[in-house]
Amino acid sequence: MIFNSPAPAVDVAALPADAYLIDVREADEWEAGHAPEAVHLPLSELVGREEEVPSDRDVYVICKVGGRSEQAVRYLNQAGRTTVNVSGGMLAWHAAGRALVSDNGGQPFVA
Repeated sequence: MIFNSPAPAVDVAALPADAYLIDVREADEWEAGHAPEAVHLPLSELVGREEEVPSDRDVYVICKVGGRSEQAVRYLNQAGRTTVNVSGGMLAWHAAGRALVSDNGGQPFVA
């Protein structure tokens, strides 16, 4: 997925409280720690699953640092969705003191 137009982006601090958040990291990263309300849709599975992304609202996309989510945003926006990249990704999320949960029962962390 290579696109030339810049992807729209937002800082973690500017995310709306009711943001629909998609995490495009891989399963092991997701299990280690993710935003409590996020939806998991790995970048590697995005093509062919874009219909799972809501088309009736803005969607925010996050990864570890912002590169994979930027690719996802460019792809999804070209496919007709309205998506925004979360700048700095989960590292910025964690640095801002936002909540993390894990799926493996351990202390959540950004992997």
